[in-house]
Amino acid sequence: MQKLISFVLLAVLAGGSVSAQTFTLKSNDVGGQATNRQMASSFGCHGENVSPELHWENIPAGTQAFAVTIYDKDAPTGSGFWHWTIFNIPASVTSLKSDAGNVAKRLTPEGAIQLNNDGGQPGYIGACPPPGPIHEYLITVYALKSKLPLDKTAGAALAGFYINANTIEKASIVFYAQNK
Repeated sequence: MQKLISFVLLAVLAGGSVSAQTFTLKSNDVGGQATNRQMASSFGCHGENVSPELHWENIPAGTQAFAVTIYDKDAPTGSGFWHWTIFNIPASVTSLKSDAGNVAKRLTPEGAIQLNNDGGQPGYIGACPPPGPIHEYLITVYALKSKLPLDKTAGAALAGFYINANTIEKASIVFYAQNK
């Protein structure tokens, strides 16, 4: 026991850390459940179609850009549903404003690119699960080692390939929605 205590004390004195700061994604808009603001205003839903405010901290060394995705793995499509893909967010930016996914409002940082969502429109489309089980929506921010060599015509699968190939670290949060 004394050897273990001595080892831990020695590791701390030598610069070891008891708890490291990790890359973290947070939101002031979404907790565990989607609100009417994050719900779609299409596909039979009557929400406000507002993308959530997002912010991240403890940026990994070497980050050159960020990407953010919102994905519903429970969508009855056979391949899920991409609600939002935005990339080439400058490394100096650590947040996206509420409704940044509305391309007409131009709330995204200079140089960031928003792809068409799986509803066929550029930017964010809110949650609108079919009646039945609760759906899980995964929001992920990716710290990238380089900007992506893509433009707004790229598909979500191609963007996903480049995002994953350039990811240093990623952080996620989840929210849920149900259409009764």
